Amino acid sequence: MRQPPAGETTAIPSIAGPTPVLTVLSISPLEEDHLSLEAIVGHSTWALFKACDVVSALAVLQQHEISVALCERDLRPGTWIDVLEHINALPSVPSLIVTSRLADDRLWSEALNRGVWDVLAKPFDRTELLRSVKSAWHHWHTQTHMRATAAKLMKAAS
Repeated sequence: MRQPPAGETTAIPSIAGPTPVLTVLSISPLEEDHLSLEAIVGHSTWALFKACDVVSALAVLQQHEISVALCERDLRPGTWIDVLEHINALPSVPSLIVTSRLADDRLWSEALNRGVWDVLAKPFDRTELLRSVKSAWHHWHTQTHMRATAAKLMKAAS
């Protein structure tokens, strides 16, 4: 299967008006993960970006404000933990969802204890994926809005 170039994006029209676009980064070495996600969200107004490893994911994260990242557990080289460490250093931290064919209780517990938003089993269930991504985006949007409001208050106070 064809591997997507670093930072490849699927052209999905943006929402007109003040509503922010939900930006999703799919991080996986498996083309089938990207295709499955694209099939589910391809008709939405979400902007979908793709990366096949940690390095290409970081390039996308430096170029675009990503609100939700879906990351395969095993990236070869690297894991979702490496991605989590890098995104936690960003000014606008995307909500991270870990994906795996073996999404067991152990992975779920470790991921949530480290600050991951959710863990999803593959193959993706459309309803569960949409629920999780929307919830993760809402959390990201709320946090981003709170940081922006705090920054404005600090600037006004000085």
